[in-house]
Amino acid sequence: MGPLITLALVVAVLFIFVMSAIKVVRQGYVYTIERLGKYTKAADPGMHVIIPFVDRVGQKVNMMEQVLDIPGQEIITRDNAMVGVDAVVFFQVLDAGKAAYEVHNLYNAIMAITTTNLRTVMGSMDLDETLSKRDEINARLLGVVDHATSPWGVKITRVEIKDIRPPLDISEAMARQMKAERLKRAEILEAEGERASRILRAEGEKQSAILSAEGKKEAAFRDAEARERAAQAEAEATRAVSEAIAQSGNQAINYFIAQEYTKAVGKFATSPNAKTILFPVEATQLIGSLGGIGELVKEMAQPGDVTTPGGGRTQADSGVALPRQRQGAAVPRTGGDS
Repeated sequence: MGPLITLALVVAVLFIFVMSAIKVVRQGYVYTIERLGKYTKAADPGMHVIIPFVDRVGQKVNMMEQVLDIPGQEIITRDNAMVGVDAVVFFQVLDAGKAAYEVHNLYNAIMAITTTNLRTVMGSMDLDETLSKRDEINARLLGVVDHATSPWGVKITRVEIKDIRPPLDISEAMARQMKAERLKRAEILEAEGERASRILRAEGEKQSAILSAEGKKEAAFRDAEARERAAQAEAEATRAVSEAIAQSGNQAINYFIAQEYTKAVGKFATSPNAKTILFPVEATQLIGSLGGIGELVKEMAQPGDVTTPGGGRTQADSGVALPRQRQGAAVPRTGGDS
C-alpha cells in the first residue's frame, strides 16, 4: 500500500503543477504576468504557460471600451450662477501594463481628473454659454482629460455632458425671457407682414392707376380719331351738297329744305301731349304742296321745262310756288280725338 499512496501523491502534485502552469485568458481581457513580483509581460486572450510558483497573474485588465458615470457636480460659473452638472466618460485601455502599474485605481483616477477639469472648463464660462455651448464643453474636456490620462495607457474616446440644472429662480427668469423674446419676434413678423401687405396694396393701386390712365388716353385718342373722321365725313357731305347746289341751283336748296322741314313736322305729329296742333303758315303751305315735291325732284333731274300736274309743260321757275293758307290754321291730327 505504501508505494501506491506515494504514486498517487506524486500524480496529484504533477496535476496541480501542470494546472498551475496553464493560464487561459478570456476574450476582451489582458492578464499581466509577474515573475517573482515583477511585471514581465501581458498575456493576450488565449492559453499561456507560466512557471508555477515563480510566475503569477498580477491583474486582469479589461480592454473593452467602458463607460464611467460622473456623479452630479455643483459648479459656479463665471457670472456666479450655481448649476448642477452630470457627465459620462467613455474610455478604453490601450496598454494593460501602464493601466495596471502606472496608476492606482484607474477608475477613481479618471473620475477625479474629469471632475476637476469639468469645474475648470465650465467655471470659465457664463451661464448662457454653458447652456448653449455643450459641444464646445465636450470638446475641451475631451482634449484635457485625454492628454492627462495618456501616460496611464488609456484613451478617452468621448466626454458627454448629460444634464445642466440651473437654479429654479434662474430657470423662471429664463422662461420669462424666452416668452418675451418670442412675443417680440411675433410682433416683428406681424409688422413686417403688415408692411409687405401695404407695399403690395400700393403697388396694385399704382398699377391700376397706370392702366386706368392708359385706358383713358387710348379712349381719348379713339374719340379724337372718331371726331376727326366724323368731321371729314361732314366735310365730304358739305362738299357734295355744295357741288349739287352749284350744279342745280335753287332746286337743290329747295329739296333739302323741304326734306328737313318734313322731318320736323313729323316730330310735331308724334307728340303724345297734344291732340290738336297749330302749324305756322309755312307748315300749312308745306303740307299743301307735298305733291309739288315730286315735281321738284323731276325738275332737278331734268333741268329746263317741267311737266305740270295737268299734263302741260311750262318753263321752270327759280323756286317752288306753294299755295298760301291762312296763318295759324289748325290741322287736326289723323287718328286723334277732336
